[in-house]
Amino acid sequence: MATPSFVRRFRFWGILTVVAVYVLILVGGIVRSTGSGMGCPDWPKCFGSWVPPTHISQLPANYKEIYTAQRVAKNQKLAARLERMGFHQVAGDIFAHPTQYIETDFNAVKTWIEYVNRLVGALIGVFVFGTVVFALPYWRRDPVVFWLAFASFLLTGVQGWLGSLVVSTNLLPIMVTIHMGLALLIVAMLLYAVDRSQRDTEAAAEPVRALPSLALVLWSAVLLTFGQIVLGTQVREQIDLIAAAANYLNRAEWVAQLGGTFRFHRTFSAVLLLLNVYLAYQLYTLPSRQLHRLATAILGLIGGEILAGVVLAYFSFPAAVQPVHLTLATLLFGAQFLAVVAYHRATKLRRQVATPAVVA
Repeated sequence: MATPSFVRRFRFWGILTVVAVYVLILVGGIVRSTGSGMGCPDWPKCFGSWVPPTHISQLPANYKEIYTAQRVAKNQKLAARLERMGFHQVAGDIFAHPTQYIETDFNAVKTWIEYVNRLVGALIGVFVFGTVVFALPYWRRDPVVFWLAFASFLLTGVQGWLGSLVVSTNLLPIMVTIHMGLALLIVAMLLYAVDRSQRDTEAAAEPVRALPSLALVLWSAVLLTFGQIVLGTQVREQIDLIAAAANYLNRAEWVAQLGGTFRFHRTFSAVLLLLNVYLAYQLYTLPSRQLHRLATAILGLIGGEILAGVVLAYFSFPAAVQPVHLTLATLLFGAQFLAVVAYHRATKLRRQVATPAVVA
């Protein structure tokens, strides 16, 4: 059966959007690895302009005081709002963070790196809106697809707002963590929407038997990888503080200054390796080419991710490897989530095929 044109359009645009989100994650990793997170001290403009300055002479002499005062005023409103909502700890952390009143020196390269990150983020908003438009045919055919696309669009707006808070709070760890977690949620929603949009038109889905506990293993891999990524943002925060204190010099000494969070993050990677190898083995036992491809992707990504982690830990945190480490982790999360969806669909199809035979 030929695939309807609206399905092909939605699939193409949905995949394009997911790829764009991953590009944004990579660019965000570059921002962090180069210390450019505060390259623009305000949001959505950069130094009060839609086109950032290229030289410090374009800024007032007291630019640090100006933008620090703006951030503090914004954070006071945020803290008051959080207090009213009952988030007393988070509200207190905003002003307890050691860099809260420190303004970054102007650096044209870092400013433009952060600005490009924002431009890519704005482009993501356009892509996600396009996904909603192309999902309109599913309004009646399969409302779940449309609402997933629409929810992704709303969450992308929330993500932009969180980005402004990340800047105003001078990279407060909990804000960075929430920002990263929401990005993964958007990826998962878009992946599921694209996969679900094709379920009635693709004949490639192969029914497989349900293996005892495999669904649990799949979800464990997804959730533990999510947790490892979140933990990685905390390690990243520690590295940023150490790097700033050392003026981004003497990288070889950074590892020795990291605490228990880093050691747990590093040790837990071995647990994830074993879990993913076992998961891939289980997927290979099933007669499904799609699950075999996903198993291969999972093994490749977990291997690359651990290799990147080893390079970071034992070769003085080379800046070029840091965004690769993050991007591979998020790609692994995506591959695991797709495996969950594909396995669920394949086992459900087997039950549907077997039901008529039982009735007869």
